[in-house]
Amino acid sequence: MPQKEPTAPVTLRIATFNVSMDASNYIAAEQWQEAGADALPQALRDGHPQIKAIAEIIQHVRPDILILNEFDYLPEADVLAKFQQDYLEVSQNGEAPIAFPYSYTGPVNTGRSSPFDLNRDGKKTGVGEDAWAYGNYLGQYGMAILSRYPLNQQTSRTFQYFRWGDLPGALQPLVPNSYEPWYSPAAWAEMPLSSKSHWDIVAEVGGFDLHLLVSHPTPPVFDGEENRNGRRNFDEIRFWKEYIGRAPTDFIYDDQGRRGGLSENKRFVIAGDLNASIESEDNLPGAIEQLLEHPLVQGDFVPTSKGGAAHTPDNPLAGQHTASWRKRADYVLPSSYGIKIIDGGVFWPLAEEDKAELVSERERSSDHRLVWLDIQLQ
Repeated sequence: MPQKEPTAPVTLRIATFNVSMDASNYIAAEQWQEAGADALPQALRDGHPQIKAIAEIIQHVRPDILILNEFDYLPEADVLAKFQQDYLEVSQNGEAPIAFPYSYTGPVNTGRSSPFDLNRDGKKTGVGEDAWAYGNYLGQYGMAILSRYPLNQQTSRTFQYFRWGDLPGALQPLVPNSYEPWYSPAAWAEMPLSSKSHWDIVAEVGGFDLHLLVSHPTPPVFDGEENRNGRRNFDEIRFWKEYIGRAPTDFIYDDQGRRGGLSENKRFVIAGDLNASIESEDNLPGAIEQLLEHPLVQGDFVPTSKGGAAHTPDNPLAGQHTASWRKRADYVLPSSYGIKIIDGGVFWPLAEEDKAELVSERERSSDHRLVWLDIQLQ
């Protein structure tokens, strides 16, 4: 007998925030590979002001579900619980503490050692550009979800090991001015698509299942003419286009061995730092439009801020920007099915407004801004 849909709508606030909580904010660059994995745990113990500022922003906006990007995955140090207990659940600068009873985090490909010379510099270092995704230590630039609502681990899916070459029409990088693949056949056969991971984590919200489709595609820069990062960024975004689509999805497999994409008439939110913008010449053309123009995605509503508009006053799109480097990079994109958008915004106060100092520079909090949507499940 089919399960009945809930009849009472549920309203909640969902947010995404690239918090820059990795070694690059806490120790010198020459220490990243050797001591990077100890940097965030030490910063949490020290009461680092950047982490306090991040917590203050979260307490001020008060999301019900929060996606964190660039939050190191260091399970042995239990950094996520430490952040919650010592920062979010403690008042920051007069803001009310905030508690998230449910959380999810998991392994990522950043810093995961490969045996190949992936950047073709003649060395096989296993780290940095020779890791399966750029990282100076395992777990750098990780991801996490914090939630006031239960997260169903049994029905959730992860795609950390889905191979790039298994995406139909994968944009395999080529050596410039040739038809030679950039990656060796052996490396390409093992290369994961996701530079961190792709997650479909199911939140149980008042009788509704809400699929949180979370990822953090690689920046489309820091490479050469082969554009291996730009191509990977495009295909990491395209994974969600295929996953939610109605075309055959039998090629998709998750880390648990299950095949196929998201079935029809499911409520979802695609969230995270997607490192793509309609303004960016670094992205392959149409990268983010794959989602913004998708018929199953509500891509027309754009969260804005007055602070972003003032940051680049000569750019008519500046109010949409979510990063200090003047692009919209961070997204909360709900499904067309079963979700009504009520409101949304970007936490970026004007210079003369309260809490503007929290976003005055990257060192103060992050080079990204928290993006939020108020939605109603119906």
